[in-house]
Amino acid sequence: MSARGTTPFAQALAARILVLDGAMGTMLQRHRFDEASFRGARFATHPSPLKGNNDLLTLTQPEAVAAVHRAYLEAGADIIETNTFNSTRTAQADYGLEAHCYELNKEGAALARRTVDAFVALHPGCAKFVAGVLGPTPKTASLSPDVNDPGHREVTFDGLLAAYREATDGLLDGGADLLMVETVFDTLNCKAALAAVEDAFAARGARVPLLISFTITDASGRTLSGQTVEAFWNSVRHAKPDVIGLNCALGPTQLRQYVADLARIADCPVSCHPNAGLPNAFGGYDLEAIQMAQQIGEWAEAGLVNLIGGCCGTTPQHISAIASRVEGLAPRKIPTLEPRCRLAGLEPLNLGPDSLFVNVGERTNITGSAKFKQLVLDGKYEPAVEVARQQVESGAQVIDINMDEAMLDGVAAMTRFLHLIGSEPAVARVPLMIDSSRWSVLEAGLKCVQGKAIVNSISLKEGEAPFLEQARLAHRYGAAVVVMAFDEQGQADTLERRVDVCARAYRLLIERAGFDASDIIFDPNIFAIGTGIEAHDRYALDFIAATTQIKQRCPGVLISGGVSNVSFSFRGNNPVRESIHAVFLYHAVQAGMDMGIVNAGVIPLYTDIPPQL
Repeated sequence: MSARGTTPFAQALAARILVLDGAMGTMLQRHRFDEASFRGARFATHPSPLKGNNDLLTLTQPEAVAAVHRAYLEAGADIIETNTFNSTRTAQADYGLEAHCYELNKEGAALARRTVDAFVALHPGCAKFVAGVLGPTPKTASLSPDVNDPGHREVTFDGLLAAYREATDGLLDGGADLLMVETVFDTLNCKAALAAVEDAFAARGARVPLLISFTITDASGRTLSGQTVEAFWNSVRHAKPDVIGLNCALGPTQLRQYVADLARIADCPVSCHPNAGLPNAFGGYDLEAIQMAQQIGEWAEAGLVNLIGGCCGTTPQHISAIASRVEGLAPRKIPTLEPRCRLAGLEPLNLGPDSLFVNVGERTNITGSAKFKQLVLDGKYEPAVEVARQQVESGAQVIDINMDEAMLDGVAAMTRFLHLIGSEPAVARVPLMIDSSRWSVLEAGLKCVQGKAIVNSISLKEGEAPFLEQARLAHRYGAAVVVMAFDEQGQADTLERRVDVCARAYRLLIERAGFDASDIIFDPNIFAIGTGIEAHDRYALDFIAATTQIKQRCPGVLISGGVSNVSFSFRGNNPVRESIHAVFLYHAVQAGMDMGIVNAGVIPLYTDIPPQL
């Protein structure tokens, strides 16, 4: 696959602030096309109404679409977007045109390609690009459309993945130079699109630059599905986009603070194409071209952007004014950020060397909570969600969710529970740890989570090939991974084996699975002490020592573990168990343990434990 920094687009982006085109719909609406114009001769007898389906005009009124492309090129746009915002099966189902989606994308890209090539032929030496647009679809995978059933979804991850893959293939076959996943209001939809794009790249053995642009829906500073700017970035950065940006919903005045936030945290180029102000009472946009250009020019002078353009209500006059205003201004400098494990629920959680110990709530784990287990087995999911809420209120910064029970359909239970959690902002604000011994359950969970989750766990138990396959899939879904100290010989139960197994897994993940070290969380196995078996006496001490040595041999990783395991010999005596947990953590955290699965809120302070105990 081509290197990102060597493409003509990357070179242009490094040299200057690039200009994206403006609104397609705004321009096409000026034609006041009637139903017959949308249908053309080809779709004259189609059984469903087609007026308003602007993407269809690529097939029925191609010259009108090409004229919009030409107008933006002449206005100074460097990038022309294809007329494919709604060209997925999910969106075209509203018109009964699902069967034409590949053609809509291919012809949309080909039309833009011909228009750009003709313009470049008349203006030799200029660099112009076609961006194949993948829109958000009218459905959301993270939220229920039914207030009476918060666990219901109109669309699945797999359905979106298939729709986006078809669209992506059409755009690339039609000659798109770039791909843009834009106007994202639901990060789970976006993650499905990103997976489809990566699948297409892998199948072709080549990639094109990837742009992602999301939308803040109102003054809350969040997407429609509830994420903050930083949480969104944490959730999609695994795709290593060539550009990350904001567009639509708001005008430049309202978007300015969020562009600044994104510019601070993103270690790749930043874009923005805002609306021409907020809509007026008639649904129109009143911000004049010169005013908009002045506001965006200030962003450029402040060093916030690398690519700029317009969304709803913008015209070639807006783009011309913007292009003139940013001409000669230096593009934003890409910051070098300290490596961190950047997780997300609705809000971000960034973990690094200076972070405090992270409590992973264990009470939503069927294997660790009899109460939670019974609620799930009885189908009482709403009270089960309340258990998760209590864990967050008690201080859990991550929630561990496990549905491994012989009497349960783990895939269905995990899916149902995660859908319900997604509708509870008080719980969904924290990252999730999806916990299972079965990959099918882990993967089902990853398809329900819009944020950046943690997979718990993968290991070398079955050998390198299955380990790498699962690691690559986890990365594709945008997750960090817990790696158990477990290989073909079994669980590592000595200091040396713990360190050696983790070091081997580290090399494989870094060198062959494309992982950043900060997304690797090792669990060197916490075993029970006090069993009466002499060989077990050093289990806790060896875990603590392994923590230090693993971090020395595997720079950048985190260390986690199931803390309650260490006291299992004392089950039934909670005061002793809780004190053992506190003493264990006191020493393990000093040695470098970053997080642990605990019953949040019940571990006493080390200094409060009576000396004799």
